[in-house]
Amino acid sequence: MPIKIANDLPSRYVLENERIFVMTEDRAKSQDIRPLQILLLNLMPNKIETETQILRVLGNSPLQTDVEFLHMSSHNSKHTPASHLAKFYNVFSEIKAKKYDGMIITGAPVENLPFEEVDYWPELCDVLDWTKRHVYSTLHICWGAQAGLYRHYGVQKYTLPQKLSGIYRHKVLDIYHPLLRGFDDRFEAPHSRYSYNRREDIENNPELVVLSTSKMAGVYISAAKNGRQFFVSGHSEYDRNTLANEYRRDLAKDLNPKIPYNYFANGDPAQPIPLTWRGHANLLYTNWLNYFVYQQTPYDLRDID
Repeated sequence: MPIKIANDLPSRYVLENERIFVMTEDRAKSQDIRPLQILLLNLMPNKIETETQILRVLGNSPLQTDVEFLHMSSHNSKHTPASHLAKFYNVFSEIKAKKYDGMIITGAPVENLPFEEVDYWPELCDVLDWTKRHVYSTLHICWGAQAGLYRHYGVQKYTLPQKLSGIYRHKVLDIYHPLLRGFDDRFEAPHSRYSYNRREDIENNPELVVLSTSKMAGVYISAAKNGRQFFVSGHSEYDRNTLANEYRRDLAKDLNPKIPYNYFANGDPAQPIPLTWRGHANLLYTNWLNYFVYQQTPYDLRDID
């Protein structure tokens, strides 16, 4: 089944060329079905790129999803045209009376700042608090995961000595958890961050559980035991070239970045990039949509509480 998007969303043409099943607004009007209502809070600088990445993994589900986009009104986005935001995005005041089956909160390149120093932190806190009664299940990504763990559970983040960037190997801790159904015992996923959460801080909270870890990258997936919140420290949605683009950007800024770990063939930036995480990414999002959104959310969204 498809994801439903605006007729002229730029991501549409990229996804259609990749044979990802998308449905435009006009076609969706003829469908006698209630699609899942998904809200994407996009905190990444290049919002069009992130839209495409998230829509790509959502599009592999057999469930029809209606995706809306949200951005922070208290932040001036410098890397996405204002016309794009005005046409395709809402701000919180425009949607806060609504309810959603699911929500995705992306990462943001602000990990070196204390949460309270991020310019949109007060607005983000309002959104995070709002999700508890207006969204059935929320998936937090990277810094979005750290922000959610901090706001909801008081779990602190800690600064890494250097940026963690690359493709890391992870293991499944609970083979019976629905989010991990179909996962290999060992799988790979991208990370790109300057901070982390300590496993013991998460496990010491009786409402949380750690589902997957990496020897090198630390906690990867953690969750609220009731299935209403998930926290993913990596970027399984990343494209083949995303880490390469970040690496070259940091080189151009004279940040002296390390070559992303286990990413380029033979560790050589001049060599091809094997895509080793797409299957895991598709399964992660499909399981979340199926087991914690579609099968759990009330048919009448007004009943979410």
